[in-house]
Amino acid sequence: MSLYERAVEAAEFLKSKTAVRPRVGIILGSGLGEFAEQVTDVVAIPYAEIPNFPQSTVQGHSGRMVIGSLCGVDVAVMQGRVHAYEGYRMEEVTFPTRVLKLFGVEQLVVTNAAGGIDPRYGQGTIVGICDHINLTGTNACVGPNEARFGPRFHDMSEAYSERLLEIAQEEAQKQAWMLKTGVYLAVLGPSYETPAEIRAFRTLGADLVGMSTVHEVIVARHMGMEVLGLSLVTNMAAGVLDQVIDHEEVMEIGRKVAAQFSSLLSVVVPRMAALEAAK
Repeated sequence: MSLYERAVEAAEFLKSKTAVRPRVGIILGSGLGEFAEQVTDVVAIPYAEIPNFPQSTVQGHSGRMVIGSLCGVDVAVMQGRVHAYEGYRMEEVTFPTRVLKLFGVEQLVVTNAAGGIDPRYGQGTIVGICDHINLTGTNACVGPNEARFGPRFHDMSEAYSERLLEIAQEEAQKQAWMLKTGVYLAVLGPSYETPAEIRAFRTLGADLVGMSTVHEVIVARHMGMEVLGLSLVTNMAAGVLDQVIDHEEVMEIGRKVAAQFSSLLSVVVPRMAALEAAK
């Protein structure tokens, strides 16, 4: 069975479980899974039940597809993701993104926990991703191209939607805080970066570093989805502060900022959906 056929099978399974046809998809990163509790009229499906779906093995990634309504907008929320460092191929890492598109999603919100390279982004800062640098050593679109997903060569000059980022900044300002923007750099993981690597990444122009997101965005753009990216700075990158980096700290910072994160997305998603409906 081809990748396209496997993705169709998974999407058709989701359609059989609910009458909801979401236009907005949300991928929740480490420590941010509680946001799914904001969704009402929920149909929650464990990834293990979805045909061909990869299973998350990382703490803080519940592994459920939560389908329902967020402030009147039909959404599909991925409560956790899989990563290449878990042993998955990039085709598997990005498979859920393919399925979301076939399920009906046209706008995708990708979130993650990230290390702050720029010291101005302290722990607990939410940052809008304006661009990315892929240093994972591969690309999710390597291999035979499936024209039903998108073209062989696709444009990445606006990987992250400028208009969606502007909406998020406007709504943050209304809530009396500033949504800063930054460049996210992706590495393969699972080890955290060395101080020398962080110095090199800073020279390259990176503000944030993490082990996810970039390939999901590459695939989303391949299929013509509009993307909003949000990073939560859960720790300062190696060498920025004299402290050890710990995954439990990542989770704790996520819990502390959950209310601010939820408040922002709850107003941004309806405005995103309104833009899509006006097409």
